[in-house]
Amino acid sequence: MNKIKKSLLALMIAVGTCAAPIVAIQSLAQEGEAGQLEGADGQKVDDNAAAKPQDAGGFYEIVFGSGIVGMLLWFALFGDGMLAIYFSVDCMIMIKPEKLMPARLIDKVQAAMSQGDIVAAMEACQNTPSAMSNILLAAFQHVEEGFDVIQEAVTAASDLEQEKMMQRLNWVSVCGNLGPSLGLLGTVQGMILTFQTLATGNVGAAELAKSIGQALWTTAGGLIVSIPSITAFYSLRNNANRLILRMTATTMEFLNGLRNVEVAGEEAPVEG
Repeated sequence: MNKIKKSLLALMIAVGTCAAPIVAIQSLAQEGEAGQLEGADGQKVDDNAAAKPQDAGGFYEIVFGSGIVGMLLWFALFGDGMLAIYFSVDCMIMIKPEKLMPARLIDKVQAAMSQGDIVAAMEACQNTPSAMSNILLAAFQHVEEGFDVIQEAVTAASDLEQEKMMQRLNWVSVCGNLGPSLGLLGTVQGMILTFQTLATGNVGAAELAKSIGQALWTTAGGLIVSIPSITAFYSLRNNANRLILRMTATTMEFLNGLRNVEVAGEEAPVEG
């Protein structure tokens, strides 16, 4: 069910993200047509002059009028944007305090540690899988090896959990970095075709401007994908780092109780 919810949410965001620039582009194209259809005195121009701007408008023409390579680059940009949305939503769901460090786990471990029952604390961690339970288990499993060893185990477990989160977060960064590269490649490809056409000497200024505009739109599309993706990556990464520090600090608070348990266990043979 969680995967289905994440997929539906990503799909809705993807549709909204893709629809917004399309509507904006079509609106700009329509405004440009309206401005060109009116003369200096506010009168309509003749039909032959009006036909040319109408042929140049619309997002459909921008995508499908840029050649085979341009179309493939546009589809790659759409795919890159949808993947960026999916990974961002997935990481937003994953990097939550209630998912990484459930309150019920902390309550159970705290109650067990207050009674000095490490076995009960370990069972609580095993019954509630999470990043916090993995860090706590790393501490409990080295309880007989000294406090310094426990601290090293906690640090290693925290680093491991952080690396797990970063492996998924890095995909958001990859999508964000791919956007401008794909857009720039589309622009370069469009400019190459434009200059090849210009070399024939059979192209007018309006057609040349239209070709250059189509080429530049790919760069705009790449930036539309890249800017939100990079913003989401750094925001999610900072949130993940804060939660890792919080989990480590909470674990270290429990270690004070573990140190007391160790001391009590070492003093028992002396009294006998």
